[in-house]
Amino acid sequence: MLSGWSTSLNLVFFSLTWTTIAMTYSPLQLEFFGPLFLRTMLYILPSALFLFIDLLIPSLMAELKAQGEMGLPGRQKGGAKKLRRVVGWSVFNVLLAVGLQAGIEWLVTDVFKMRSLLLIKGSRWSVNHLPNPWSLFKHAILGLVSRNILQYYIHNHLLHPPTGGTLAQWHQTWHHSIYVPYSFVAAYDHPACYLLHRFLPLYLPAIAFRFHMMTYLLLLTLFSLEELFTYSGYNILPSTIMLRGMARRTDAHMMTQGKGNYGPLGVLDWVNGTTVGADVMEDLQEEMEKHHVQERAGSAIDDAGDAANGIAGKLKSRARKGRGKK
Repeated sequence: MLSGWSTSLNLVFFSLTWTTIAMTYSPLQLEFFGPLFLRTMLYILPSALFLFIDLLIPSLMAELKAQGEMGLPGRQKGGAKKLRRVVGWSVFNVLLAVGLQAGIEWLVTDVFKMRSLLLIKGSRWSVNHLPNPWSLFKHAILGLVSRNILQYYIHNHLLHPPTGGTLAQWHQTWHHSIYVPYSFVAAYDHPACYLLHRFLPLYLPAIAFRFHMMTYLLLLTLFSLEELFTYSGYNILPSTIMLRGMARRTDAHMMTQGKGNYGPLGVLDWVNGTTVGADVMEDLQEEMEKHHVQERAGSAIDDAGDAANGIAGKLKSRARKGRGKK
């Protein structure tokens, strides 16, 4: 009962907080400061913390790296100069994407006097400016699927095409100049490649289907954490949504100079035969075995069968008693 009250109160306070924010700030301010806050708190600062720890105690952190000492940022080719370049351009690219989104919003709302590209204020009949749960869930799934599809085909056909090209050369000389990834490497790329590969696959579906700002921020949270962990190089990661498998495929993509593993989840790599190393189905099987899914499913089926037999037995017993009374 206390847990239910606590959840209800949290939802009420969250609703009031978002309503106050939505009524206080303009769409342009929300589209700038919301993504900026999330990208800073969930990607830039944690990446800096991981890097600081890797540099501070390399002997200990090498034990936690999937590639051992090869995965330590300070031991990689280029030394401190290369490290500063990676960090500087990564932060620049993240801020560039946030600024570009705010610039597009300014152009649309202030210059052309059109409605905001993302749904922020809600309809005029909306009281709390929050999306209804079904819309949030539907758009979140749509955003996840769209982003993964766009990232796979952009990464495969534009950044790693068989015939090469300007974008592919930039991607190869920037992003793939790093052999073993660490978190900042996720955003280290030529700015044009970064916007094409990291920013547009999320932003385009969001404005095409006019996601609510809360849905967009939720997706941005998930993708920031995904980039942080899958590029971290650590072998100790949360196993939720097969994160360890995603990190292994990221390592394989970087260490093979982009020979495969073009999608974040690995589903389209499995479908198209572009997986390098263990595929997503093997990761899914590993997750099931780790959590004893088959055993639990079998136990649940057995329990359901026992319950059904018990109910059937009671019904038969009542039927016999009824016939005896007659």
